[in-house]
Amino acid sequence: MLGPELHAEVVRHFSQKPDAPDPAVVAHQVRECARYLYLVSRHPDRLAGLFLPVEQDIDEIWHFLILQTREYRELCEQRLPGGHFIHHRSISYDAYRTTEPATPQRTAAAEEALRWIPFYRQTFGGYDEEALPHWTVVRFLHQELGLSLEEINALDG
Repeated sequence: MLGPELHAEVVRHFSQKPDAPDPAVVAHQVRECARYLYLVSRHPDRLAGLFLPVEQDIDEIWHFLILQTREYRELCEQRLPGGHFIHHRSISYDAYRTTEPATPQRTAAAEEALRWIPFYRQTFGGYDEEALPHWTVVRFLHQELGLSLEEINALDG
């Protein structure tokens, strides 16, 4: 999706940081960032504006992509299915939650987090071991609640 040159540049950049993970892990992070952007582009009516469902490493890759202004605009407008620029707005989770109606916050937050799962499954065939650590709700469901990837991928959001 990013194209070979931009993909290699992003992987190289994040692999050279102090305490960087193995380049193969960085490549998975880049893949999941691209998949996140793909889903937002394809389903803006259902997913745009929701709190970022991926880990901080993925958000940092998105920030890096945005700084490559020409390539990022081309990605958004020509390579992603929505054909529109995907804006980024940094906001903390606490600030995000206060913009939502007071009741029932927990139910709304859970629904929003789970909303991504069927879209991801339908588009990419489901979460796998490489995607698992990068999607916050998926990691939580697996590590904290003990759900298998098969059970997670079967959820309907």
